[in-house]
Amino acid sequence: MSILTISPKVIPWIFVWIWSTGFLAAKFGLPYAEPFTLLLYRFTFTLLFLLIVIRFKKSPWPKSKIAFLHLMVVGALIHGVYLGGVFQAIKWGMPAGLSAMIIGLQPLGMALMAGIILKEHVSKRQWLGLIIGLLGLYLVLFERLDLSSEFAFDGFSIWAVFAVIASLFGISIGAVYQKRFCSDMDLISGTWVQYFSAVVLCTLIVLLFETGEVSWTGPFILTLAWQVLALSVGAIFLLMTMIKQGATASVGSYFYLVAPLVAIQAWFLFEETISFISIAGVVLISFGVAITSSKKLKN
Repeated sequence: MSILTISPKVIPWIFVWIWSTGFLAAKFGLPYAEPFTLLLYRFTFTLLFLLIVIRFKKSPWPKSKIAFLHLMVVGALIHGVYLGGVFQAIKWGMPAGLSAMIIGLQPLGMALMAGIILKEHVSKRQWLGLIIGLLGLYLVLFERLDLSSEFAFDGFSIWAVFAVIASLFGISIGAVYQKRFCSDMDLISGTWVQYFSAVVLCTLIVLLFETGEVSWTGPFILTLAWQVLALSVGAIFLLMTMIKQGATASVGSYFYLVAPLVAIQAWFLFEETISFISIAGVVLISFGVAITSSKKLKN
């Protein structure tokens, strides 16, 4: 069955589930390679695959240097800072489910960044959603706060929190920047340029801070293949299909399910515990995102 034969109502659910596995794939792959080394290989193989697709479909390249530069900025933010922050936070001990809960604030972050960068009106409803989401984040983090140690949490340091918050800002600013400067890009060639930018960023970080060593075991090869084919390529083709079928408007309403999906899968695969306070925090985050993403925002 091809993607195009799948019901439009099912595609967003598949897309969001694949997106949720990115946090788990990071945890599977990080025992075998450092964060930005893993991402460097992921992005490099993705570039090679997309280059074949571009040649086959004869996708047009950016028409100007400034368009190319805008795509590079978006790529560094969305793929480099966002994924790099998540991978580094998980490497520093943050549970995959918890990192997904924090990233679950992304729609709220986008609304706030749009107000700051694009001067878009931030409604009272959006501010309410932001406050509720931050309250949920507070519950999730406070529940893991280690009161016996300054600026430390149960199983990870505050640096992991800073890394995932940087990740949150990266994808929020990157998404708003793309909306402002890259709305007319070709989806395939534009994505290639964005991944190329991420390769440049990851290469610099690997050369400066990592060893670049990889343990090429079976599990690492499998998780790398999943990250390339399912996450970096498959999710894009699903997104292209949603755009073609006019279903992109419904995607935002599904994203608040990512954090619960990751938490459930992480509990099953890695035995990450889910406390009542964490569940309450996720519910508040999801509710805040749902309010912010509501079609009734225009008031």
